[in-house]
Amino acid sequence: MKALFDTVSYKSSKLVTTTYSTSFSLATKMLYKSIRNDIYNIYGFVRLADEIVDSFHDYNKEMLFERFSDDLELAIHHKVSLNPILNAFQHTFHKYNIDKALVDAFMHSMELDLHKTEYLTETEYRNYIYGSADVVGLMCLKVFVKGDTEKYEELKDTAMALGSAFQKVNFLRDLKTDFEGLNRTYFPNTDLENLDETSKKEIIGDIEADFSKGLQGIKKLPIEAKFGVFMAYRYYRQLMKKLKSTPALKIKESRIRVSNPKKIELLARSYVKYQLNLL
Repeated sequence: MKALFDTVSYKSSKLVTTTYSTSFSLATKMLYKSIRNDIYNIYGFVRLADEIVDSFHDYNKEMLFERFSDDLELAIHHKVSLNPILNAFQHTFHKYNIDKALVDAFMHSMELDLHKTEYLTETEYRNYIYGSADVVGLMCLKVFVKGDTEKYEELKDTAMALGSAFQKVNFLRDLKTDFEGLNRTYFPNTDLENLDETSKKEIIGDIEADFSKGLQGIKKLPIEAKFGVFMAYRYYRQLMKKLKSTPALKIKESRIRVSNPKKIELLARSYVKYQLNLL
């Protein structure tokens, strides 16, 4: 039965989420059940694409990515795929009428990671972030507002800002992996060989502005999504706090993390703020 395969597909996307990201899966658990599986489906899709370009070093990444891209197109067109992750994603894609341009922009940014190692201009940097993060936020927003076009347009800019903030925090905390392991540099006009406090301060200032704008959108989200997204916001703000207090050169030496006990504390504190309407 197709319904049974769909169930397996949704569970596969959930498994990908919980296995690859404890923080994102924790935030997703705070969403209402009515939308939770669809966020798992989106995450499963973007995670697989990202893994191809970031992790499969012993294989032909270009060939794997091209095959994944072809399978994605077929899944969306035929509304089914033998790849359970893509099968789950196409379901959410059609259920909420997600704009295909968002998916295409995401795949374009992922494809850039196959060969592009640095972003020399602000335009290149912004375009990459739009495709790798902003559009993911917009896909999730489609789910959060349950396809309501008017509400989507109202919150679109703030969702993009939040996606940008999350991605830029990831860039900053992953400097060691990206620069040394993958030979990538995302921040333009920044000497990562000698990252100084001035450069770090400019990067953090840019991220803080995105966080501020993103929070305004969180306050306007439907009840089904608000607390889960607020939890993700609080987690990334905690990462930002740690990055802010870490010397610039030390950021390149290790990956900043939030411990599991701290995540639980954040959850508790976030719930209190949410319940008291202190967002």
